[in-house]
Amino acid sequence: MKPEEQARFDNLYQSYLNELTLQGKSDRTIDGYSRCIRQIAHFFDVCPDNLTTEQLKHYFLDLVKNKSWSGVKIARNALQHFYKLVLGRPWEWVNIVKPPKQQTIQDVLSLSEVQAIINATHQLRYQVYYLTTYSLGLRLNEALHLKVADIDGHLMRVHVRFTKSKRDRFVPLPQATLLALRRYWKTHRHTTLLFPCAKRSLTKAGEPKVMNQGGVQKAIKIIAGECGISKNVHVHTLRHSIATHMLERGCNLRSIQKFLGHACPKTTAIYTRMTEEVAQNSALMLNDIVDSIKVNWREQDDD
Repeated sequence: MKPEEQARFDNLYQSYLNELTLQGKSDRTIDGYSRCIRQIAHFFDVCPDNLTTEQLKHYFLDLVKNKSWSGVKIARNALQHFYKLVLGRPWEWVNIVKPPKQQTIQDVLSLSEVQAIINATHQLRYQVYYLTTYSLGLRLNEALHLKVADIDGHLMRVHVRFTKSKRDRFVPLPQATLLALRRYWKTHRHTTLLFPCAKRSLTKAGEPKVMNQGGVQKAIKIIAGECGISKNVHVHTLRHSIATHMLERGCNLRSIQKFLGHACPKTTAIYTRMTEEVAQNSALMLNDIVDSIKVNWREQDDD
């Protein structure tokens, strides 16, 4: 990109970041949208403020061939916002036919497989993290960002704050999970975080960093392989698994939906099978499930 083009792009790009922030977009959305704008600028090697309809068609044709539909949709939304918020004009619409939606079924671990993974994990912090993620039905980042103050040992519940929908929720706290969290916290005694970064480093905003998400993702795949589990296992599999195990024990879909923090019941039904509603106490059920997991706890390595 020529110097004058680069200078114009830098100014527009910063304006884009500012506008997305003012729109209240999440950090994840801002990161995804801004990356798309950088990619299209790199593709044409020009500032993308004067692209023709034919150029846009050529670009999205390349995306459709090489990216998932989700990636194409994000790129289109990013460019629409760029034109609307920064350039102040509508972009020439590129008619993209959405491919047929594929409904895939997520792999689910059996209770014995969950136990095997936790016991085969060599580091205490990962052991406790996997048990916590599973037993509380959390997403990867929801578990990583848990704070000491979120754990209520008196009411036996957890305040989940770092949610995908930005809607807090309470989930029951199994006794076994509480004991595991206390066991691990005693090894680091962090004032705020339950799963702090080993090096006690800070973010750009000056806040303490949480445990690296890449590490927990990579580790669970390796451990599952060592356990002879051929399923496509990742941290989110633990969330699918606890929902399925609760359903198998008679918990109704509405209770599971609330437990997982799903806004729509259809989301819950994607990976759980319909069943007759049965009045159950989810806290007692969770304790029953988690208590059946026998964990051989590791000693925490000095970091």
